[in-house]
Amino acid sequence: MRVLTCTTPGAFAYSHEDEPVLPAGHTMLRIKRVGICGTDLHAFEGTQPFFSYPRILGHEIAATIEETDREDFEKGEAVTIIPYFNCGTCIACRSGKPNCCTQIRVCGVHVDGAMRDLFSVPSASLVHGRGLGFDELALVEPLAIGAHSIRRAGVKADEFVLVVGAGPIGLGVIEFARIAGANVIAMDVQENRLSFCKNHLQVPHIINAATGNATERLLAITNGDMPSMVIDATGNQKAINHSFQYLAHGGRYVLVGLQKGEISFSHPEFHKREATLMSSRNATREDFDHVMDCMKKGLVQPTHYITHRTAFENVQAEFTNWLNPANGVIKAMVSFD
Repeated sequence: MRVLTCTTPGAFAYSHEDEPVLPAGHTMLRIKRVGICGTDLHAFEGTQPFFSYPRILGHEIAATIEETDREDFEKGEAVTIIPYFNCGTCIACRSGKPNCCTQIRVCGVHVDGAMRDLFSVPSASLVHGRGLGFDELALVEPLAIGAHSIRRAGVKADEFVLVVGAGPIGLGVIEFARIAGANVIAMDVQENRLSFCKNHLQVPHIINAATGNATERLLAITNGDMPSMVIDATGNQKAINHSFQYLAHGGRYVLVGLQKGEISFSHPEFHKREATLMSSRNATREDFDHVMDCMKKGLVQPTHYITHRTAFENVQAEFTNWLNPANGVIKAMVSFD
């Protein structure tokens, strides 16, 4: 079978390997689509936390079943997976939070991922395709991260929610904040991403942080209150630290983006707001179900996100292009057909 490995930062290598042996409790998948995530891009750049090389990337998956021990799944069935493999016994797992398991192994980060023709995964990770197409199934996981952040933060209808960072994950956050009924404000420094928010997601308020005074704009939009929720989806240390100033008194700040450094903010400013700081990591099966329900109901148009496509054999040649903001990549999709 064909395999693509990120050998070191900035380098890929194709190889041919024997078909994997199927361990007990696992299902063999034939990969059909892999979406390219910010995690993959950061791994290629060498900036992804919790990462080691060499590594086979890929965790946004659509596949068909080749062989399984699950009686409720069938050979040939279209599926996706929950790519955060958890232990099931730690305090997080026992508390219903397998997304932050103490021994978590994220597919394509801690363990090898799906950039190969055949892929063995824990059978417990399988998710029924529910009639969705391969493109849609490969988009469930990144959208579920956004859905999880909104559920975790307890977004309320009509409150002002500022989403900083309109990349693929930020767009999912924006989408599900909108579905929850929030007044969404999108902030980014790339005009093409902000245009996408306005034209495809009907975001009423967009702010380019690189031009003008963002604080003044936020005060005007929120009638002087500032956003009651700020969600960072940049994974950029400067942006994360800077966005504390955008938070309303009594507000919540949710970190979805991840970076390697330390957070720094003014304790007095944070304290006087009686603010809440929380992180949002990965997603749960409940979030996957919510995303798929929204797709089935037409509340989410997943194909809007796919701006670039390539065949598996061309990934090595195309990958650096997806890193260039000038190319306007929202979501690149790899096909194995």
